[in-house]
Amino acid sequence: MPSVLRIRSSETNFTELQKESFVCEPKSSFREKAVRILFCGDCFPASHSLLKERLRADDEIVVCDGNNLRKALASCDAVIPMMTILDEVLMEATSFRLVQQWGSGLEGVDLDAARARGIWVANVPASGNNADSVAEHALLLTLALLRQLPAAQANVRSGTLGAPLGRMLAGRTVCLYGLGATAMALARRLRPMGVRLIGITRDPKAPKVTEFALDECFASGERYKALAKTDVLVLCVRLAHQTRGLVDASALAALPAGAILVNAARGGLIDYRALCDALAKGYLGGVGLDVFWTEPFPTDDPILSFPKVIATPHVAGVTDRSYSDIADAVAYNIERLRRGEPPLNRAA
Repeated sequence: MPSVLRIRSSETNFTELQKESFVCEPKSSFREKAVRILFCGDCFPASHSLLKERLRADDEIVVCDGNNLRKALASCDAVIPMMTILDEVLMEATSFRLVQQWGSGLEGVDLDAARARGIWVANVPASGNNADSVAEHALLLTLALLRQLPAAQANVRSGTLGAPLGRMLAGRTVCLYGLGATAMALARRLRPMGVRLIGITRDPKAPKVTEFALDECFASGERYKALAKTDVLVLCVRLAHQTRGLVDASALAALPAGAILVNAARGGLIDYRALCDALAKGYLGGVGLDVFWTEPFPTDDPILSFPKVIATPHVAGVTDRSYSDIADAVAYNIERLRRGEPPLNRAA
């Protein structure tokens, strides 16, 4: 049997949904029935209780720790994959109708396999409070690296005053690699701090670019020109086939010696071996990581032993306001599933 935790909802929070006039004809198999939702993985625990508060009293949440996942998938109506890869094999012998991501990333879901089986797939846009939360965390990592926070904490414990010597953010060039919602939230926070702000995007002439008020903007094909001017590089790119390993050895070498790299987007954007080599050579001034190549990340991985690395456990978007918005959006789509309606923010 899968190792699961069952949670019954204690309250309903769908007054507005119940008033809504739905256009689509409900599918009888889902009309007014209780819904069984499976969380694939026991990470991000706050998500379970927040969703429970928004569901009907007879809905059921099941949290599977990953053991016997296929059996758990066979008896649910909706799946929240979290950090689990849902491929064609897992979808093959299942009857669930909805894959609903808790957030925006769908790189772990086989969309073609879902379409072939008539399974709806949806996510939650990475905007609003989620983008603001990730931007705040990226700024936190940046400042902690510039001020050598781990060394400062160690000095408090050892009784050393007035060290280490930190670096100011003001006057430095920050490069936003990718100009989406998170980059916009970062730009709004960085501009008043006196930085020089540049960006890298596919189309630097797009109308939206003017909203960022960048000092310079470079096309993806000119990224080395941008990187050569960068003191702090913040990754704000979605992970896809073409962006995996985007920050490779050549990209790291294009940065000035002592530059800082911050990644709160997806771990696969950085070439792991190239980053290890750059850290071993002492080329980078610091690396802030909130996301990793495999998650959970091995606690004995060599990257975590470098003194210039500050790592946090994928918590950039884990805030009260961000999670409240996500829980609202997920619960809304669960209610649409109950009524036989396709989800909002549908990807398949």
